[in-house]
Amino acid sequence: MKKTIHPQYYNEAKVTCACGNTFTTGSTKPVISVEVCFKCHPFYTGEQRFIDTQGRIDVFSKKQQLAQEYKKKILSKKQKKVEKEEKKPKTLKELLSEI
Repeated sequence: MKKTIHPQYYNEAKVTCACGNTFTTGSTKPVISVEVCFKCHPFYTGEQRFIDTQGRIDVFSKKQQLAQEYKKKILSKKQKKVEKEEKKPKTLKELLSEI
């Protein structure tokens, strides 16, 4: 094996969770910070809760709201277009066929 291409391996890398839990493991980084660990993850604790990282739920809700507003806007434009087409004068053939 080549000696210069492999990263340095730390046998006792310290992992710190957002809940305050810390433990050691082997890694190529000396210090690791995580948002969820085995002590606070809903799968392991049995609790049903949402983990909102960086406001992702809020961002998703805003996107959904904007999408609904966009759909309403598009539908109103289509309705106006249909109304304009109905108001347009028809061809002579269409006028005579209605009579």
